[in-house]
Amino acid sequence: MILVKTILKKSKTHGVGLYADEFIPKGTVTWKYVPWFDISYSDNDLKKMSKHARNQVIWYGYFDKKSKKHILCSDDQRFINHSHNPKKINIQSTPSKDVAKKNIKIGEELLCDYNKFDSTYFDRMGIDRKKLR
Repeated sequence: MILVKTILKKSKTHGVGLYADEFIPKGTVTWKYVPWFDISYSDNDLKKMSKHARNQVIWYGYFDKKSKKHILCSDDQRFINHSHNPKKINIQSTPSKDVAKKNIKIGEELLCDYNKFDSTYFDRMGIDRKKLR
């Protein structure tokens, strides 16, 4: 569940991005996993879905190794983009919460390192990490 005010805009990083719509001080928890709000699916649940629904979960969700569940955020958190450039990353992500690594200005895109909370994402998506900008 998003805990700060955000908006969606076209991203220079990839497609649509999640942007701060308020000043976010360093150390602020910006998102946390809330089981009654965010949706979790087992591998068996995914097998029961239509191809299109399953692709939505795989694309916009993440895999939590601890719970062995695919998590789909129920809000715009699913639009947070990845950066492989440590200087651009302003969110420290884990499977259970995101925290601002620095002060984040209004209008700044929230960027994290997907590998910190889902080391399987790029392999599942067939994306060559070396080609990411």
